Amino acid sequence: MKVAIIPLKRNNPDIMKMAHDIKTAFLKTGIGRVMLEDSGNIGKAYRRHDEIGTPLCVTVDFESIEKQPATVTLRNRDTMEQIRIGVDELSDYLRNFFL
Repeated sequence: MKVAIIPLKRNNPDIMKMAHDIKTAFLKTGIGRVMLEDSGNIGKAYRRHDEIGTPLCVTVDFESIEKQPATVTLRNRDTMEQIRIGVDELSDYLRNFFL
């Protein structure tokens, strides 16, 4: 598993649509397996992906859908660093991260 996409609220159609769109875009990059983690609890999702070794988690939250340009939180498992990054920058970031 290379990337987990975690929507903050699985019952919010706008958040879920953005999460699905991001997953589709990631799959087109050919970086490997991408999972849409819609368990509904962000803390448990982070822990689960830490345990299985997923290097990056992308969180789609309310700020992602409310502000333009759209941004998401990107979390690095090894450093625990979290950054806000534009959705339009994600594919390039992933290519550079995994190369």
